[in-house]
Amino acid sequence: MASAAGSSNVMLAIHEKKTTPTDLYRPLRLYIASAYSEREAAAADDDLSVVRDLRAAVEQPSLPDPSSLEQRRDALLAYARALALVEPRFPISPDRAHVHSLTFTWHDAFKGNKKCALASIHLEKAAVLFNLGAVYSQIALAADRSTDVGIRTACGAFQSAAGAFAWLKECGVAAKAVAAGATTVDVTPECAGMLEKLMLAQAQECYFEKVIAGGKPPALCSKVARQVGIFYEEAYAALSAPPLSQHFDKSWVSHVQLKAAQFYADACYRYSLDLHEKEEIAEEIARLKIGMSALADAKKAARGVASQLLDSVNKLESNMKTNLERAMKENDRVYLMRVPAAGSLGALPAASLVKPTSLAEILDASKERLFSSLVPDGSMKALSKYTEMVDNIIRTQAEKLQQASEITRVRLKEMDLPDSILSLEGNITLPLDLKEDVEAVQISGGPAGLESELQQLRDLRRVNQELLVQTEELLQKEANEDTQFRTQFGSRWTRPQSSTLTKNIQDRLNLFAANLKKAADSDSLIERGVNENYPLMSILDKRPIESALPSISRPIMSLDGNEDAIVGALKQSLRHLESLGAQRAGLEDMLKEMKRKDDILPKLMAGVGSHDDLFKKEIAKYGSICAEIADNIVAQEQLLMQIQAQNEQFAAVFNLEDYKASRERCYKQIAAAIAKYREIKKNINEGLNFYVTLQEAIGKIKQQCSDFIMTRNIQCREMIEDVQRKLAGFNFSSSSHSSMQRNASVPPDQSSPSPPPHAQPPYAAPPGGDSRPGYSQPEPRPAYSQPYPPSYGAPPQQPPYGTPHPGQYQQPPHQPPLSHDYGQPAYPGWRGPYYNAHQPLPQQPGPYPQPPYNAPGGYPPHQSNYYRPQ
Repeated sequence: MASAAGSSNVMLAIHEKKTTPTDLYRPLRLYIASAYSEREAAAADDDLSVVRDLRAAVEQPSLPDPSSLEQRRDALLAYARALALVEPRFPISPDRAHVHSLTFTWHDAFKGNKKCALASIHLEKAAVLFNLGAVYSQIALAADRSTDVGIRTACGAFQSAAGAFAWLKECGVAAKAVAAGATTVDVTPECAGMLEKLMLAQAQECYFEKVIAGGKPPALCSKVARQVGIFYEEAYAALSAPPLSQHFDKSWVSHVQLKAAQFYADACYRYSLDLHEKEEIAEEIARLKIGMSALADAKKAARGVASQLLDSVNKLESNMKTNLERAMKENDRVYLMRVPAAGSLGALPAASLVKPTSLAEILDASKERLFSSLVPDGSMKALSKYTEMVDNIIRTQAEKLQQASEITRVRLKEMDLPDSILSLEGNITLPLDLKEDVEAVQISGGPAGLESELQQLRDLRRVNQELLVQTEELLQKEANEDTQFRTQFGSRWTRPQSSTLTKNIQDRLNLFAANLKKAADSDSLIERGVNENYPLMSILDKRPIESALPSISRPIMSLDGNEDAIVGALKQSLRHLESLGAQRAGLEDMLKEMKRKDDILPKLMAGVGSHDDLFKKEIAKYGSICAEIADNIVAQEQLLMQIQAQNEQFAAVFNLEDYKASRERCYKQIAAAIAKYREIKKNINEGLNFYVTLQEAIGKIKQQCSDFIMTRNIQCREMIEDVQRKLAGFNFSSSSHSSMQRNASVPPDQSSPSPPPHAQPPYAAPPGGDSRPGYSQPEPRPAYSQPYPPSYGAPPQQPPYGTPHPGQYQQPPHQPPLSHDYGQPAYPGWRGPYYNAHQPLPQQPGPYPQPPYNAPGGYPPHQSNYYRPQ
């Protein structure tokens, strides 16, 4: 593929398929001599020479200058028309008695090391059409789009390229080539369809450049840009699916993906300009955010795209950012509008200004005189006329069948069938979206599982409280020992007091204690919410959930006992209607199969009788199927009228109106229960995350205390030795010296150095218990700025402490061993999910690693006010 930066945006052109020289003259002449006569072979010498020369011109490589490209286009068109005349006269196909010693070899345009060699006229036609589209794309790329003439030339050439690829796909050439055994991906219908969309995207992009240069209104520019994005999105979807997904260069795929995002974002940008003029600031903000998000996502996946394209994307992103900041300021200061959610906005309008150029006229070979002595021109025209007649029949009948099926679907939906019959028989189903939500709730534990999660909250709170008490006791013990030595040695004990050194740590412990108290209040709100709403949510624990739905009941009193007869007749009519639908599908398939096998060319070439008589006889083959289709449609209409009358009687006997109202109420109850469960589940997950993160932070503080105490112990021993040396310098008696040593000795629990510092675990395992950490480290997930919803009237508060932001702290060089000195495990063996909120911890000396608890809860988090102390 070739690319160039036309005026401001990079576009793509397709390289031609390469081929090897093939001699058409000798094999075709031998075939004419053997199938007809030597005299006719000699008469066809000039025509065979023309075909040979046309093939030789196609084999030559093209030159990049515009005049050479136009000559190349004309050569391909001439050879394509010649092939249209060769195909019906020479059986060059593996499935027919073929021309001997004639093989066409073509390389894949996108992977040159792959090729296909096949004795098939279909492969030859497909390759020529592909190259025609490629040359048109090169002509478009060579045009100077900075001028009006150049942009019109590029736009027309891209549409002609799209027409060539559309012809390759829609006229069955690609499918026939594949069926004949062509193995290269570039001539498959999927690749032809993708290239058609790509060429249309670039043609529409030319129009976009034109309307932008012409200063057209933003609303029009947005529609044109949106259609560009739609074409690129369709091309990217084809590139992402087999057989193309592994065939193209990654940079080329990234180009198409980034283009799709660029023009979607540009459409949002132009649309937002129009919104700003209308002072619809809230939607302007929403559209700009959506567009910028699409750009950001596409840029992450872009690999190897042209620098001009990246510059264009970055410029657009900068403009959108500037407008977004302006709009947000205006909204905050003046308009004060609520910015709508992205899902509530409608789709951006689009305006398609391009379509594939039909190549039927320039590829029409009816005026060519090649091989006219072998097959009369009248036969070729007759064949074309007959094919058109058959196509009209197929198209008309297919439209009738599709319309009949749609009428059936709409009428049954209006009568609530067959759902009401299924309900009567106990086969009740929820709407698909509601059923999926209920299943998600049940998989996550359902309302019955909330109590165990509440217990986890309580246990975690207890563990945090115990860990906090243990840390404070460590500090108090060290302070008491320091006071003892200070009293004993008086002014000689010169090191700083413990309370001075531990003030910051003590303040932080006090803050954590206050946070725990406020978190306990939030836990109480959650527990109260569970208790108050459990009757509502309990419906979600029913398995299957359909058992909670109302069903159609038989009447308590029956006047004539004909309920079963009514239901039976209605079910019988529905079965009959279903069989009519299956019959329609079979009739449409029969039509298509009949057309596929319908080949009257041998009869036309035989030249027996008039063409009109032959047509009348051949078209009559389709009459029986058309009559069956008409009978099917009439029978369906009568049956629908019968079903409507039966359904009215059924509804009256079984009181369907009350059933429908009861069913809707039940749907609403289930939806409300799901919403409340999600809210409570979200709150619990946030609470668990809060406690685990706080537990980690307290553990780090506790480790600090241990390190501090160890250092103080070392200082204590050194100071005692120093005091002893000074006293000895005053020549005290040995007895006095020994007495002083005894009085100044370190208490038993401080006589030996403290163990080396190790980071304390968030909690310890019980003796003999499982030594695994109480919480696993699941896959990370992005955090949310406000982790708790404002449930049960809780007032907004500040977070008790911030969760460390990624990159703010460093992990210690080793992991601590489990200790049995303090506490119990939060939940032995529990692996609950958490995610971190982005609020930083208060700054303290020393490194604090980020807690590893960052997995999501059962449902996506949303903004909330839980666990927020003042």
